[in-house]
Amino acid sequence: MSTKEQHLRKPEWLKIKLNTNEHYTGLKKMMREKQLHTVCEEARCPNIHECWAVRRTATFMILGDVCTRACRFCAVKTGLPTELDWQEPERVAESVRLMNLKHVVVTAVARDDLKDGGAAVFAETVRAIRRKNPLTTIEVLPSDMGGVYENLKALMDARPDILNHNIETVRRLTPRVRARATYERSLEFLRRAKEMQPDIPTKSSLMVGLGETKEEILETMDDLRAVGVNILTIGQYLQPTKKHLKVEKYYHPHEFMELKEIALAKGFSHCESGPLVRSSYHADEQVQSAKANE
Repeated sequence: MSTKEQHLRKPEWLKIKLNTNEHYTGLKKMMREKQLHTVCEEARCPNIHECWAVRRTATFMILGDVCTRACRFCAVKTGLPTELDWQEPERVAESVRLMNLKHVVVTAVARDDLKDGGAAVFAETVRAIRRKNPLTTIEVLPSDMGGVYENLKALMDARPDILNHNIETVRRLTPRVRARATYERSLEFLRRAKEMQPDIPTKSSLMVGLGETKEEILETMDDLRAVGVNILTIGQYLQPTKKHLKVEKYYHPHEFMELKEIALAKGFSHCESGPLVRSSYHADEQVQSAKANE
């Protein structure tokens, strides 16, 4: 075995404790009964057992479970999506009520087949959650919706509590890592969201381990701050299947801590940084911390 192969063995700090208690099985059963999808399952998130079994939180994935894009880091199915389900917003809202969530994250597959990128269903999901759960804070995590101004405006007019859109990787690696999305379009999406609703915090996420340099990570931080992003999450890229991009480097927890310190020094109101951190990991705590540090 080569030195590089040995180096890229999954390190000890990435081992996950599985927990399939009644909270986990109950939540899974409810998702099936309500015909709902979660990014926790579809994207094979490493934190699903902690979030479902211990924290009792989930990230709802609307607009179906088939994405029109084939990003080389993502495990979500790619193909021709199903028809829109206009009852989905109410089912999500009812599930939030049953789970008694204080904070909910709603994401979606990319729907490039739709003129509005799915904005109408997204906005209606926010409104439905608000009607049934007036005390729940709502975080939305959309694709770039084709970069169309009207699509983003439709979502921002529904006034989620936080707008999250992931930059995913550094500028140089974007064409290799993301399908159809561009680095500049994501920055513009975040800039416009802040411009439309200046009081709504914006958030973005960065994966590391794809071959980026430290200088490129810091450049990405600067680019995100330049468009007013408040919250940053940084996590280790993990290869979901052999068909996806390989891991070029496993970052040590100390390196993640250093990146967090740098991000806070650059002006982010909150930074969640660690090997298993994902965009919606401990999202409820992120919002409270960011508000306290604004």
